[in-house]
Amino acid sequence: MSQKSTSLSKIALQKFKKNFWGVFGFVFLVLCVLTAVFAYVLAPDNSKSANQMQVAIHSKPPGFTATIFTIPATNSSNQNLFQDFFFGKINTDNTIPINNYMLTQTEIEIEEYTESGSNGMIQTYALSLFPDANTIKEVPGKYIKTQKFHLGTDKYGRDLLSRMLIGIRISLSVGFIAVIISLIIGITLGALAGYYGGKTDAAIMWLINVTWSIPTLLLVIAITLALGKGFWQVFIAVGLTMWVEVARVVRGQVMGVKQMQYVTAARALGYKDFRIITKHILPNVMAPVIVISAANFASAILIESGLSFLGIGAQSPIPSWGAMIKDHYSYIILGKPYLAIIPGVAIMSLVMAFMLMGNALRDAMDVKG
Repeated sequence: MSQKSTSLSKIALQKFKKNFWGVFGFVFLVLCVLTAVFAYVLAPDNSKSANQMQVAIHSKPPGFTATIFTIPATNSSNQNLFQDFFFGKINTDNTIPINNYMLTQTEIEIEEYTESGSNGMIQTYALSLFPDANTIKEVPGKYIKTQKFHLGTDKYGRDLLSRMLIGIRISLSVGFIAVIISLIIGITLGALAGYYGGKTDAAIMWLINVTWSIPTLLLVIAITLALGKGFWQVFIAVGLTMWVEVARVVRGQVMGVKQMQYVTAARALGYKDFRIITKHILPNVMAPVIVISAANFASAILIESGLSFLGIGAQSPIPSWGAMIKDHYSYIILGKPYLAIIPGVAIMSLVMAFMLMGNALRDAMDVKG
């Protein structure tokens, strides 16, 4: 007869596996993480920050196809394969969308792309500009290609799919790092206030109430301005404003759990307060904290979007889903709503997946269930 495991962690894992939407959210998040790691491998435009601009083909719809003529740069980057893989290539090549081209004996003549289809500007380039071509007839095969923009292009002519794939790094990073910072601060202060009470509780609650009374966005703006504009400053600023709710919930949970008999028994056995809090109290109050963390993940992404809208979030040309909405929200009434809807749907999907997983973990870890 097989013995059923009585481990609470294994029981919680079994309950989680039975929750379809929780598993779906977990799988979706794993795919998002893998996409973030291999973003530059998957992106059609693997230049740094997917910032290859081609203004002539700006704001094109999904599925748009263009003929791209590349003029290679004379200087080469000093990056290694590792840097290219994780941070993109420093691409200084000049790319020009064209309507057609014509070859002479020593030169290639191109007609630049025009949206109306009329005759574009004519440019002529000598064979010496193309180091990989021995004859002028080899230039089209090596330096002219047809590129399909699966999600279209943004207002600067950049590939929207590439920007979306690389932008997922910002959203995931802001969400996870901000939540980790908020959990470390919130659980620590909440546990201390709830367990010791008295003056410790009064001092921590005063700090919580003061922080709670300041509007979140204003506090984030103040911290961001104090730390400066930048990538990591956004993470720290968002994380430092999201710990209050965690601390309040943990405090209330700890105040109730510390009266339980098993905590009294632990004190009678002479266990130190640190062990009682970490080993006996906190494991039994984590279910609501998980739900708050899921909500904070969503809030972090939305706050980052607000900061990007105000110009103090992730700075250009770093792709950010919030900044994409900010750049293109006016296009909703100009007949090209997909430029703002696509990143909006991406944010919604990521937040929803995390909420589904958080709710499933809450149900699985509920010892009363």
